[in-house]
Amino acid sequence: MFYNQSKMDAAIKDFKFKEVFNGAVIIAALGYFVDVYDLILFGMVRIKSLTDLGVTGADIDTVGIYLHNCQFIGMMIGGIFWGILGDKKGRLSVLFASIITYSIANIANGMISTVDAYAFWRFIAGFGLAGELGVGITLVSEGMSKENRGYGTMLVASIGVTGAIAAAILSKLLDWRMVYFIGGGLGIVLLLLRIKVSESGIFKHMNESSTSKGNFFQLFSGRKILSKYLKCIFIGTPIWFVIGFLIMYASKNVKLTNISPEIPIDTPMIIMVYYIGLTIGDIMSGMLSQYLKSRRVAVLAFIMSTLFFTLVYFFVPIPSLMLFYILCGLLGLSCGYWAVFITISAEQFGTNIRSTVANTAPNFVRGMFFLMGVLLNFFIGLFPPHMTLAPILTVGAITFGLALFSLYYLEESFGRDLDYLEK
Repeated sequence: MFYNQSKMDAAIKDFKFKEVFNGAVIIAALGYFVDVYDLILFGMVRIKSLTDLGVTGADIDTVGIYLHNCQFIGMMIGGIFWGILGDKKGRLSVLFASIITYSIANIANGMISTVDAYAFWRFIAGFGLAGELGVGITLVSEGMSKENRGYGTMLVASIGVTGAIAAAILSKLLDWRMVYFIGGGLGIVLLLLRIKVSESGIFKHMNESSTSKGNFFQLFSGRKILSKYLKCIFIGTPIWFVIGFLIMYASKNVKLTNISPEIPIDTPMIIMVYYIGLTIGDIMSGMLSQYLKSRRVAVLAFIMSTLFFTLVYFFVPIPSLMLFYILCGLLGLSCGYWAVFITISAEQFGTNIRSTVANTAPNFVRGMFFLMGVLLNFFIGLFPPHMTLAPILTVGAITFGLALFSLYYLEESFGRDLDYLEK
């Protein structure tokens, strides 16, 4: 049984309101709100925006995938850039620089007139988005006590993912260009608020030493550290398997699953329902990890839940739109361990490369969607045409298998003192 009264009393006793609701948590949460808003927005306005640019027919899917890949490549490059900069120059400066970068890109996305310009600014948006969450989680984690940092990162994620809900609502009500302008404006307003935030004391202490800082290649310097880094990435990949294949491309999955073909697939609405579930899930996973005093057990519970609802998606008949929305919401809830996953990544490594890891790990997870797509195409060519489900199920099996294997061999990080260097 998960429930234990003494554990609940201890968790309540540890919670300190003023420590949890501090400036770093607020700025990181609001920054992540705009981050998620932009990340999801393109998927919601893709067809409308490309149609306005003169793209028609099958080219909409082809060009849409191209633009998505530009964004993901930007994220992977940006994750490395901002992560290294965060370890070399400080968490706070990178947090603000990333927010202004993707805010400018958002505004520019609303002004484009060609596909090439769209591709360029999706790349810049992805590059900017890559720096906000990881460095925000790092700043929050290092600025809070080991008893309460899980609450802080939980709030960052749970407030942040509601940006997807805002993007879904606004994309239905407003012109696609205006929705991009709003996203950029929100980021600039956030910077103008001048919320009082202090640089991480742990970073300041580390910065006084002569140790190597932000060395990305240090992660590849030995089998042990590389193995730990890859495990952190793999435990997050099921989330993007679900977002990428089951949610964003739900309309294409109808022919592969037991979802009734009569169900009218409304992608923005599905994404909104999914992210409502994700918001609740981020709160639940954060609370569960604090209550159990274990990140690993909390993540295990959510991965197994994600696996269960993924199997339901593919094998259980879904006869009505309402049941499909409920399933998408439950998938979102079960994938709501994103903040705990990034917190684990930050806690596993020393101060001198913590920002590098916390920025690159989630962005490499997002980038894994591209690799999963390549793998899916490989298996489509490998399996006979009548085995329509086999390719995507094989990719899913690999994704979940690697996640569970990695979690089993990853050390528990709850309560770990973060004031140390990675040698």
